[in-house]
Amino acid sequence: KAMPSEPKILALYLTHLSKKSKVSTLKRRLVSIGMVHKLKGHYLDTKHPIIIENLMGIKRTMGSFQKGKKPILINHLKSIINVINEQKIDEIKKARDKSIILLGFGGGFRRSELISIDKEDLEFVPEGLKIIIKRSKTDQYGEEGMIKGLPYFSNEIYCPVENLKKWLEISKINIGPVFRSFSKGLKLKNTRLTDQSVVLLIKKYLNMAGFENSNYSGHSLRSGFATVAADSGADERSIMA
Repeated sequence: KAMPSEPKILALYLTHLSKKSKVSTLKRRLVSIGMVHKLKGHYLDTKHPIIIENLMGIKRTMGSFQKGKKPILINHLKSIINVINEQKIDEIKKARDKSIILLGFGGGFRRSELISIDKEDLEFVPEGLKIIIKRSKTDQYGEEGMIKGLPYFSNEIYCPVENLKKWLEISKINIGPVFRSFSKGLKLKNTRLTDQSVVLLIKKYLNMAGFENSNYSGHSLRSGFATVAADSGADERSIMA
């Protein structure tokens, strides 16, 4: 039975998954199963020797090295925004797509954080923009929350704050999700964009800008921010903060 399970069953399940999944996926599954047991009031020792030894064996067999996704750097970012500006599409779609990409990069956002932003989470200040992040990967229940600050950029074309202002002005969004999907005829829906939509947008515009897009993902904006910050001399602790 699935609930409650036991280490022996879990070890067999991981072995079964290992035929098609990466080691990182197995670890995520393990954490998730342990969390569900805990929430349901069951004890499951996910660090039991039978599970750990099995994982180590799978690692040895598969090898733990995984090729990471490429970061989006400044040259990619500028090319993407330029190519969006050149498109013969409605201004409302241009404004949304540019805001998503510039805000994702400028704030080092995870895509789940990006699509979770509501209008009520934004505060425009003389220096730029404050964004309240209600919950994130490391704060699933929103117990802590955090504020991210984005300054105005010297070049308005690539400025996330200016582009977000323009998007809110065109879309007339004054409550609820900031980034929404369109229906046919570019009518703005009330439904929040999915994180997969962010990935598809990034890949689409990278391709249009002439970049091979298979090794990029939604995480490429966040890793690009970190890479560029490090190249510009920011220390690791500041980047993490």
